[in-house]
Amino acid sequence: MEPESGTSSSSSRNPSHLSWVNLSRNLLLAYQSFGVVYGDLSTSPLYVYTSTFKGKLDDYENETAIFGVFSLIFWTLTLIPLLKYVFILLSADDNGEGGTFALYSLLCRHARSSPLLCFSTAVLSAVSGLEHNTDKLTDGELLLIACVILVGLFALQHCGTHRVAFMFAPIVIIWLISIFLIGLYNTIHWNPKIVLAFSPHYIIKFFSETGEEGWIALGGILLSITGTEAMFADLGHFTALSIRLAFATVIYPCLVVQYMGQAAYLSQNLSSIDNSFYKSIPGPVYWPVFVIATLAAIVGSQAVITATFSIIKQCHALGCFPRVKVVHTSKHIYGQIYIPEINWILMILTLAVTLGFRDTTWIGNAYGLACMTVIFITTWLTALVIVFVWQRNIILAAAFLVFFGFIEGVYLTSALCKVPQGGWVPLVLSFIFLTVMYVWHYGTRKKYNYDLHNKVSLKWLLGLGPSLGIVRVPGIGLIYSELATGVPAIFSHFVTNLPAFHEVLVFVCVKSVPVPYVSPEERFLIGRICPRPYRMYRCIVRYGYKDIQRDNGDFENLLIQSIAEFIQMEATEPQSSSESSSLDGRMAVISSITFQSTTSLIVSEVEDSGLNHSIQSSKSPTLQSLRSAYADENPQLRRRQVRFQLPPSPGMDLEVRQELLDLIQAKEAGVAYIMGHSYVKARRSSSFFKKLVIDVGYSFLRKNCRGPSVALNIPHISLIEVGIIYYV
Repeated sequence: MEPESGTSSSSSRNPSHLSWVNLSRNLLLAYQSFGVVYGDLSTSPLYVYTSTFKGKLDDYENETAIFGVFSLIFWTLTLIPLLKYVFILLSADDNGEGGTFALYSLLCRHARSSPLLCFSTAVLSAVSGLEHNTDKLTDGELLLIACVILVGLFALQHCGTHRVAFMFAPIVIIWLISIFLIGLYNTIHWNPKIVLAFSPHYIIKFFSETGEEGWIALGGILLSITGTEAMFADLGHFTALSIRLAFATVIYPCLVVQYMGQAAYLSQNLSSIDNSFYKSIPGPVYWPVFVIATLAAIVGSQAVITATFSIIKQCHALGCFPRVKVVHTSKHIYGQIYIPEINWILMILTLAVTLGFRDTTWIGNAYGLACMTVIFITTWLTALVIVFVWQRNIILAAAFLVFFGFIEGVYLTSALCKVPQGGWVPLVLSFIFLTVMYVWHYGTRKKYNYDLHNKVSLKWLLGLGPSLGIVRVPGIGLIYSELATGVPAIFSHFVTNLPAFHEVLVFVCVKSVPVPYVSPEERFLIGRICPRPYRMYRCIVRYGYKDIQRDNGDFENLLIQSIAEFIQMEATEPQSSSESSSLDGRMAVISSITFQSTTSLIVSEVEDSGLNHSIQSSKSPTLQSLRSAYADENPQLRRRQVRFQLPPSPGMDLEVRQELLDLIQAKEAGVAYIMGHSYVKARRSSSFFKKLVIDVGYSFLRKNCRGPSVALNIPHISLIEVGIIYYV
């Protein structure tokens, strides 16, 4: 992750101090990860043994089967969460920011149904302790309690990951200490021989005795690792080291001891399998543990909520999901985000599943299938990462794939057998989400192809002359387009319908690139579209999929500085402007660091007050004066204003100086943002399927998602929309 803002340069020069800071930071993040990453994984003991022995394994409730199930749980926890995820997969990060991008983006397509199934499984399991210890609460009342808890959990999400983590981490830590001590007590008190089940010999005995029924029971055992995928999916919210520290030193030993203690208790109390966790709690501490179990189950749902937010944001950056509001809840850990629309959709779906099933076994079947599918696909994609990203031997990748693929494949086949008993839910939900992603990606790609094939030719622009055949009014026009080269069709549409255009035109293209962050010195690419007298430029703005696009007014100022820097850089290469046919496409990366050079514009800040408004009003009205008037009526929208001046440079070329003066004067007059208000429709000759996807599906998504102007943080007072119909 990037260092926190405000880190002093002296600390970066002191390795020992930097190491201490990094260690402290990772320990703090490890503490926070208990409240976010591990809540789901740590609450699995609530229902694993019960889910495993329900069904055909009822006939094998004996000590040998108990020992075999514990041995399976132990080796499953050791091989998949510990060995695969902690020691291998967490290394497949993208500069420490939430996983190798290709791997992560593909995984997101299969993980959508996991959150709501996790919520339903863990709360219902927690409050089930009341069902066996009091006759005063009916099933309906228990269900109502679970639903109230779910609503409260989702209502907390707007507080941000770091606040939720600090609030939830103590609960999970107390829970882990509790289950560790209870497991240790049960092991010593009931059957210390359970330690022998660490040997895989008991797994062989289990399958030799149970046969096909034991294979089907693996669908319950795999619930012991549900939530494991959150370690990778939540990596953008924390660091790989912090997640490793928390799991290896605390989570893993506590879970192993708890499962061991529960197995020791069940080996001497076979009739208690139907609610093994609560019945294994010693009487004097039952109610305190029940309370902390309920709270821990609530926290258990947090891991997948947080992961879902990260996945949705990255899907949007890939163009695979409609635009949604992304709220960054931390100034330092940029991966900590909150998406209101997704939060409330998850809540509604979770309540629907909880009220619809009312049975933790069926919900557990659905949840197990969803998680095992993600884990299995992760193995295949990690094999690709080993070869193509890490550049390792293909034999190593094949060994990884065969070893983990075989183990997880056995679990997956068992989970698929539970499709009629609730496993169909993740399949249906995944199909719905995949349909949404496909429709959005298909429609967006068709719209982009239309723009690509209907670009305005450079000859047409050159034929209009520097005035473009219309009146050039004061100000800067920022024309937004998805095209990185060429002039979009909305420009010709605008010119033919309106008699005036701005003195300075900048065609802006905002691109999401497959890296977490783009450094400020690589943010802007500036080029020229037409010869110098036209005052037409192109700017490609690059953002990483975790960058924050802030609406603080700095974008306009940085853009002006970048164009000014480009104009001065271009003056040193006169050959770049000699051939007009090669202008579009010749671009330069403008570093914000060079803004402090002696040739850059002089920047001064003034308060955007009524005084400035009165000065502007005395002249002809401009967009800037209207902006100031609007800011006077709405003080909360008032921003700082930046003034630019040319430095005293006698040796500056006169044409360059005049172009810079025109740029400064245009900025003083105001900046207008011009976007296409597009309607995408299928051609009449299109197939029925294409018309259904474009005219129904894609149109519905576009109408009900956030507009591009909102997503790009464009000031509404300065926005001009150009209506255009795309026939794709």
